[in-house]
Amino acid sequence: MPSVIALDAMGSDRAPKPEVEGAILAARHFGVRVLLVGPEQPIKAELGRHLTAARLPIEIVHASEYITMEDKVEAVRAKRDSSMRVGLRLVREGQAAGFVTAGNTGAAMATAKVVLGAVTGLDRPGTAAMLLDVGANVDCTAQNLEQFAVMGEIYFRRMFGTRRPRVGLLSIGEEDSKGNDLTREAFQLLKQLPLNFVGNVEGRDLYNGKVDVIVADGFVGNVALKISEGVANLVRTALRESLKATITRQVGALLSRSAFAEFKKRLDHTEYGGAPLLGVKGVCIITHGSSNANAMKNALRVAAEFSQRRINESIERGLAALHPAAPVEATLAQSNAAQSK
Repeated sequence: MPSVIALDAMGSDRAPKPEVEGAILAARHFGVRVLLVGPEQPIKAELGRHLTAARLPIEIVHASEYITMEDKVEAVRAKRDSSMRVGLRLVREGQAAGFVTAGNTGAAMATAKVVLGAVTGLDRPGTAAMLLDVGANVDCTAQNLEQFAVMGEIYFRRMFGTRRPRVGLLSIGEEDSKGNDLTREAFQLLKQLPLNFVGNVEGRDLYNGKVDVIVADGFVGNVALKISEGVANLVRTALRESLKATITRQVGALLSRSAFAEFKKRLDHTEYGGAPLLGVKGVCIITHGSSNANAMKNALRVAAEFSQRRINESIERGLAALHPAAPVEATLAQSNAAQSK
């Protein structure tokens, strides 16, 4: 049976256009049933621009309010009929398997904690890519980083099928003594966990394949992520301009068109969808405010896959292992056994 995913239709910078277009692509290519959440009239008007939308499994769920990028986190309480709250309520009530938003990250995390609740033993949920956290928590404790390591390891293992993901701690040097007070304290906690912890890693290790999961606080993680996206855009632009410089290069580019298309796709962050908010009792995917239709399509795909692989249940077991009442080794062994079934 196709997954049902609720999509915040008013989250992005250009809402509801990318949301509607992404919903159409996801419904067409992945068979996802999409619930577009937000004020009915503007969403209906945007859907009306696409003649094929009427034949796809897309519905509108009305929400009279929405949270803007300028809103403070307090808007979570004030706007009780916001598209975020209504969409997450659909997840809590079992009407949707997951929720996707390109809206305010802090508001999304706060709303998810209120509506879905955090898993037992978790201080703060975190958003995950290969890097965890990438912006949900600006200020973190060493215990938060410890929890991020456990969640990130389980997420990578269940999502990508790697039995022993390599986990690293982002710092300014590989030596145990390098870093600030936070990373040095977190290092001592992480090396006690029954994970494949490889120690400190540096910024250059983000993409060289040395590790599978990198742990950082949300401030550093978000800066690293945005720099990476900026560099990728620079490389694409510079390459495009260079290939157009002479007739010879243009001919060479034409002959290598398929290779360059693959190269562009690998650098395109919209192909990776969004980052799951790990540690809440439900599926919540957060993507860029600048997301286009392709990013929305893939965020909906990620939400469906995350739900189908029951990753939240494994995370809850893994976090429970950090509590003294449950041996870490036994709980992680249970998680491994569940994956192999």
